[in-house]
Amino acid sequence: MIICIDIGNTNIKYAIYDGAACKISFRVSTDLKRTSDEYGAQLTEMLRTNGISASSIKGGIFSSVVPSLDYTIEHMLRVYLHIVPRQIAPGMRTGLKMRVDNAHEVGADRIVNNVSALKKYGCGKPIIVIDFGTATTFNILAADGEFIGGVIAPGIKGALDSLVSGTAKLPRVEIEAPASVIATNTVTNMQAGIVFGFAGLVEYMVKKIKKELKTGDVLTVATGGFSETIAKETGCIDVIDKMLTLDGLKYLYDLNSSEESV
Repeated sequence: MIICIDIGNTNIKYAIYDGAACKISFRVSTDLKRTSDEYGAQLTEMLRTNGISASSIKGGIFSSVVPSLDYTIEHMLRVYLHIVPRQIAPGMRTGLKMRVDNAHEVGADRIVNNVSALKKYGCGKPIIVIDFGTATTFNILAADGEFIGGVIAPGIKGALDSLVSGTAKLPRVEIEAPASVIATNTVTNMQAGIVFGFAGLVEYMVKKIKKELKTGDVLTVATGGFSETIAKETGCIDVIDKMLTLDGLKYLYDLNSSEESV
């Protein structure tokens, strides 16, 4: 078995794979103050609860957009699972061709999502990969699989947090679609603004991307915590895949393991 970890600004996502099958997946809050021992205790308890022995995990891989946690997680895996993990970083074999100004600026999570989308859904036509995470990112893959650029917009939760913290009387609300865009109280007014507002952002971005690609025959794949919420309000998302990043990490682990064994 191997462990795949996606370190994000808001959450850290874990998955344990036994061959091609994902045995368990879970997420914890990203906390810069937490030590490797605290993360290790949290992980081993989750494994124990799910009946998985730490000694059965023979390898691991992680991607990170939080550099200050890289050593913490790597050290945790060495001490608690006795493995030396791979990390998504420049020099790792991905097979992804990138036509951007500076490939080193592209976040590890975006690279993994692109590789995963091509592996799972590559079909000879352009793909738009939308990740509803701490930021809302759009990655555009050309019909030949080349990453040609993208868009970074504010994240849904961050936008709501900014709205609440920047005003004196607006409450924190659940991120869900109200019954009507013409809302009749403060809570539903805010929900309409967040959910329908981001749905509009997504629809406009996808429309603009298709126009620049000069084709409407594009596959749109969405991942991230709010992908289902927004997809219900748009007609432009074809596939929802919550495991896109973790499955991509598993594929990259296998790809680089097979290269080393040659």
